[in-house]
Amino acid sequence: MEIQFSLQGKTLPADHGYSLYSAIKKNLLNIENPLKQQIFESSELSEEKIIPSNVLISSITGIPNGNKVINLSKRISKLYIRCPSEQVRSWYSLLQNQVLDIRGHLIRLVQPRLGLIQPSNTLKARIVTFKLEVIDHSDLPVYFLESCKKSIERLEITAQVYIDSNELGDIARRSLQIKHKHIVGVWSCS
Repeated sequence: MEIQFSLQGKTLPADHGYSLYSAIKKNLLNIENPLKQQIFESSELSEEKIIPSNVLISSITGIPNGNKVINLSKRISKLYIRCPSEQVRSWYSLLQNQVLDIRGHLIRLVQPRLGLIQPSNTLKARIVTFKLEVIDHSDLPVYFLESCKKSIERLEITAQVYIDSNELGDIARRSLQIKHKHIVGVWSCS
């Protein structure tokens, strides 16, 4: 199932995925609530990995302001968490009205809504990455497309894979930062 939280707050770093995960993890560690055990009972978790692998957290959309920051919008800025149906009550209760500190930007998770995950004919990702030992930027598009094709074939999915371009017609590259490491990827559709 999917839980959709509305947000109270003004801004977030544009590259906030890892910081969002860390803020949720920190809040879970600090909460004293018996519902927390329901999330962790069936998972083998260490102190490093607090959030089970069957729980998916989306990054939050916003309106870029040009300073590596996004402005939050009541209409489009939401936090989506997907989890097994038996954990919905726990995640709903544990995160409702929690304040997350995401690199100095404070947001409150409010008005949670429950929904079922809907299938889609099109998948578009903000960023897609593959681990490369050496990066040759001239061959990156070919390697990326071949890697995508192999990955979706392993999943027994039939799809067309392509790389978007930016407004200048160049391959749309994006990067994200995890701790102090920069990771390069591209936009992708299938």
